[in-house]
Amino acid sequence: MAGATPKLIKELREMTGAGMLDCKNALNETEGDLEKAVQALREAGLGKAAKKAGNVAAEGLVSVLVNDDFSKATIVEINAQTDFVAKNENFINLTKDITSHVQVTGVSETSELNKTTINGQNFEQFLNEKIATIGENIVARKMATISTDTGVVNGYVHSNGRVGVILAATCDAAVKDKAAALLKSVAMHASAMKPTVISYTDLDPEFVENENRAIRAEIEADNDELKRLGKPLKNIPDFVSKSQLTDEAIANAKARFEAELKEQGKPEKIWPNIIPGKIERYITDNTQLDGRCALLSQAYVMDDKKTVEQAIADTDASIKIVEYVRFELGEGIEKKEEDFAAEVAAQMAK
Repeated sequence: MAGATPKLIKELREMTGAGMLDCKNALNETEGDLEKAVQALREAGLGKAAKKAGNVAAEGLVSVLVNDDFSKATIVEINAQTDFVAKNENFINLTKDITSHVQVTGVSETSELNKTTINGQNFEQFLNEKIATIGENIVARKMATISTDTGVVNGYVHSNGRVGVILAATCDAAVKDKAAALLKSVAMHASAMKPTVISYTDLDPEFVENENRAIRAEIEADNDELKRLGKPLKNIPDFVSKSQLTDEAIANAKARFEAELKEQGKPEKIWPNIIPGKIERYITDNTQLDGRCALLSQAYVMDDKKTVEQAIADTDASIKIVEYVRFELGEGIEKKEEDFAAEVAAQMAK
């Protein structure tokens, strides 16, 4: 793989805000791998968390369909070439038809969908006829369906049609209606806050270790600037996820707080009034990754004094989220390389 090129340096600078020379060095060190270069800059405290280069929005719609008894939910991403077509009534109706068809057939891949029959004809033929009518290439790119016999499902698609979420939960039969309403609110939360997993226990250990280094470096870089401005510094965490906070880690933190209070001359009889708050702050400081990535650990947008997990428990302890799917339009689509000069030359040559 090639190292730093002007195009890659420009792209990395736009993704991270790091300096040109730092971007060049990072790309050379990672042999031109953008994702690895982003991580290297973050671990060096030179770049913030960045969007992946491939996560460029395509046009089209994300569609969500939940059946009447909240036992099955489907989410589909349908791509078109332009935003104009995505707002066309024919395209919107086509999206609804495909989503309903996906739910009925239970397919989960485009290749499976293409082999199905819809309205008495092969799906590929059906879609090609719609493409001819609408006038743009259309692709049913991603799809997922979740269902339950004992719990509930629900979902949400944002008003612009670019983000959708579906969720499934187990619950007692007596609280199904309450659980369905809650899931709708949690789906709205997830559409905005972009969690990648349900719980911190779902985070990959290697990812946690990589983020541990990167987040510490980010905070250290922030503190350099805060120090220059004469402002209070941020606490630098030992860890970033609850998955790392063993009983031993908490015990060590408690012992450190006790030693600090003793050194400050605080009477030992008041320590029990002080230490719980310090432990709570320590846990908050040392679980920052969970707040970014884990749905249950995030501050609930409907009531930011609670986490999503606390909001669910306050509604009913029997409700437990077990499945979560979030689609964002165009996520993961590779950038198309645009060469305007070559395009003009090609047009003139015709």
